[in-house]
Amino acid sequence: MPGAASRSLWFAAVCLVAAPATALAQADFPNRAIKIVVPLAPGGTADILPRIIGEKLSARFGQPVVIENRSGGGQHIGTEAVARAEPDGYTLLSSAAGPLVINPSLFPNLSYDPFAFAPITVMASLPYVLVVNPKVPARNVAELVAYAKANPDKLNFAAPGGGSQTQLAVEWLKILSGTTMTYVPYKGSAPAVTDLVAGHVDLMFDNLGNSLQHIRAGRLRALAVANEQRLAEFPDLPTMAETFPGFVATSWFALLAPPKTPAVIADKLWQAIAETLRMPDVERRLRGLGAAPGGTTPAATAAFLRQETERWSKVIAEANIKPE
Repeated sequence: MPGAASRSLWFAAVCLVAAPATALAQADFPNRAIKIVVPLAPGGTADILPRIIGEKLSARFGQPVVIENRSGGGQHIGTEAVARAEPDGYTLLSSAAGPLVINPSLFPNLSYDPFAFAPITVMASLPYVLVVNPKVPARNVAELVAYAKANPDKLNFAAPGGGSQTQLAVEWLKILSGTTMTYVPYKGSAPAVTDLVAGHVDLMFDNLGNSLQHIRAGRLRALAVANEQRLAEFPDLPTMAETFPGFVATSWFALLAPPKTPAVIADKLWQAIAETLRMPDVERRLRGLGAAPGGTTPAATAAFLRQETERWSKVIAEANIKPE
């Protein structure tokens, strides 16, 4: 059997051979199909965005970009699949806030570590807008708060269940305003908006893309947008922060790679996606969805995810939100 010195020389030789091969594989990335896992059913923004981007990446890289929908388990199934994938950049995750920044506060024993993923970029974001049924006697946030204080628990708010951002946004409003309202859970935003328009519930936060047609038709009244600044297309619509400083709640969609994915691969993907998002036709398609194009660097994306986790973990704790 070889001695310790021989084994050391053998190991060093293997490393010398493997290192260039690894570097070459990274430099040659991608040389085969890329798969983007969406932990939701087809049709939503988290699914549409990577399809728009993937089409352009495929043309850029000369390799297929395949979208795989793996829904179920509160988005855990698809997210866990990417967490366990090889860290080579060929399996990616398209995710909203739930699996990454909300679930850690709701589920202490997740099957994946949301903080271990390699961030690539935030693809796009959509502002949440506070909308009420026109029968609610409030035309701004201050009037809504005053009405809620004068009528404890009379107002009902709709939101998808399970600690969704839209549920948490109203809980945050209740905490800041010292009001009480009754939560009515739904299985998704679409049925919640339908019941809001019908007057079965009184208010909700929803992304602007979903509610825009109802706002313009007068079926819903927008009170404020939970964006950092007022929207150019709605300059008269105040921000939530104008009444409650620091109140920002947006729907966003990030792209991430499995844990331990080399930074050089994450950077190459980010640069390609950032350039894609600046294409006029891509920007038009995103604006048509009510979304603002992203393109944050991996480092900025990591910082944003930490900020979002801190924001919503505080709301979850203060409101004593439990998983359903």
